[in-house]
Amino acid sequence: MALSRSCRAALTPVFRQRPFHTCFVLAARQGGQAAAAAPPKARRAVPDLEPFEIDEDVMEDQRPPEDDAPEPTHRYLQQQREMLYYLRLIEHEMPKLVAYRKSFVPPDASNPLVVRTISYGGEPHPATAKRTIVVPVALLPLKNEQAIHKFKVLAGVRWTPDPPADSGIGSEENGAEHGYFKISCEDFPKGAMNLKWASDTIDRLLAAANDLQETFSDIPVDTRHLEAKTRKAKKGGHIYGRQQHRPTLRDFPKEWLPVPQTQAAPGPSAST
Repeated sequence: MALSRSCRAALTPVFRQRPFHTCFVLAARQGGQAAAAAPPKARRAVPDLEPFEIDEDVMEDQRPPEDDAPEPTHRYLQQQREMLYYLRLIEHEMPKLVAYRKSFVPPDASNPLVVRTISYGGEPHPATAKRTIVVPVALLPLKNEQAIHKFKVLAGVRWTPDPPADSGIGSEENGAEHGYFKISCEDFPKGAMNLKWASDTIDRLLAAANDLQETFSDIPVDTRHLEAKTRKAKKGGHIYGRQQHRPTLRDFPKEWLPVPQTQAAPGPSAST
């Protein structure tokens, strides 16, 4: 097969024949004679050093034993040891806690405060210092209805007619007729300090509400925060006029109901 002119031009350096000349043989012979005439280089003498003596007793601990287990096996065994340790605690130490058992006594009217704390299982968190107090207004030591009204006005947005969702108080418990008061604090680094501040604030509110020199009878209770919450929920109560009471069939005026024919008064007879 004949190659094209361009291919032959590209492969010319590869297939180019170079003639062998005798000058290469003469140059190789002269180089070998010069290398044989050169004196050999002196070799560097290596000192005869004595071998370093190793104490076998010292290195005994560094040698891994032939029957030793790998590292993952040691970790697994360590987990098993920890599990057995806690199982022994449950078996032998937990029964001793029966001596500290106390029967549950429901809180009475003298302990109306409900304190809520937050815990993350021992892990540090800024919210663990927060303390929240929820109390029914009807169970607070207020003098009369005027003091209760003044307390609601002073409480502002912290007063709600229904118990808060995270308060732990049911809607059927006693003291729901005047609503609930909720206050929280997380400004201090310790939980006891936050609880003390919230408790002192409730005491100041009670002292101000029981001072009837100014009853605030001409100031209505502010319910704008309740209406805003209802509007945001958008469950039907956001319609105008349904924030506090959703109309039902019972609210229909009875005088608008049609009178049944059986109860209608008999009219004058047409026949005489």
